[in-house]
Amino acid sequence: MQKRRTSIFLLLFFSITGLTATALAQQPAGFVGLTSSVSSYYQELMQVITGDWQKYGEVFTMLTAEWFRPIFLVVLIGVPLVFALHYLIIGAKHFDHEGEQVLFFSAYNRIVHLIAAVSFSLLVITGLLIIFGAYFGGGAFIRVSRYVHLISALVFAIPGILMFAMWIKDMLPQAHDIKWLFILGGYLSKEKKPVPAGKFNAGQKMYFWFSTLGGGVMAYSGYLIWGFGGSLDTIRLFTIIHNILGMVIVAFYFTHVYMSVFAIAGSLQSIKTGYKPKNEVDILHSRYKY
Repeated sequence: MQKRRTSIFLLLFFSITGLTATALAQQPAGFVGLTSSVSSYYQELMQVITGDWQKYGEVFTMLTAEWFRPIFLVVLIGVPLVFALHYLIIGAKHFDHEGEQVLFFSAYNRIVHLIAAVSFSLLVITGLLIIFGAYFGGGAFIRVSRYVHLISALVFAIPGILMFAMWIKDMLPQAHDIKWLFILGGYLSKEKKPVPAGKFNAGQKMYFWFSTLGGGVMAYSGYLIWGFGGSLDTIRLFTIIHNILGMVIVAFYFTHVYMSVFAIAGSLQSIKTGYKPKNEVDILHSRYKY
């Protein structure tokens, strides 16, 4: 318990410290005292990390004009293709949905998750539309997509915070998560053997951290990109961060959708009812105490 409290405290401390320092760095030059010193420290720190970012204007242009779209396209096509092959070769895992059931998610969990799922899905879809906007002819359709993207980000913030609060304890890394990663959760085998996982497995935990903390970084970087503050160099830096992190999140999103809809037959029922078959829990969540 003490280790968990320490982990949570450190995680929140570094997150709040990083966001505070970034926010203070954007304050007008008229601020003095503590704000000025923190802002100066932040600017010096960024200078060490990124150097003179203006020197990398050509790199920024190259990434946004030549690399981001192809990489997003690889993610968009490659990840679903891998899962399609998995489904054809390995197939879905089947469990007895008519037998004994275990309450896995409360009504509150399911409502929060539903709102998060809808808003996050809109973020992914509209984000991809914005990336490939030129291929759709731009215009009003892409402008509307941008507005939907912004609104979806604002909506997702609420369930995102609630999910972080209600599941952070179960999402903290455990030693058995390493074993789960080595065997990829047993999904490369047709056999149904107990795998080392608690209420959430290592894959779900990684998706959780990318969608919550990563979502926070995406929200702040998106805030700057939309023109709500920040110098040109800062916007360049956060545009690159936004796109790279977006690639990772989109890949995890496709993975989450595949695992939730296809990899485990009937798994959508647990999202609707909150119950999972007992034999599914015993195999895929063998360390979960119910």
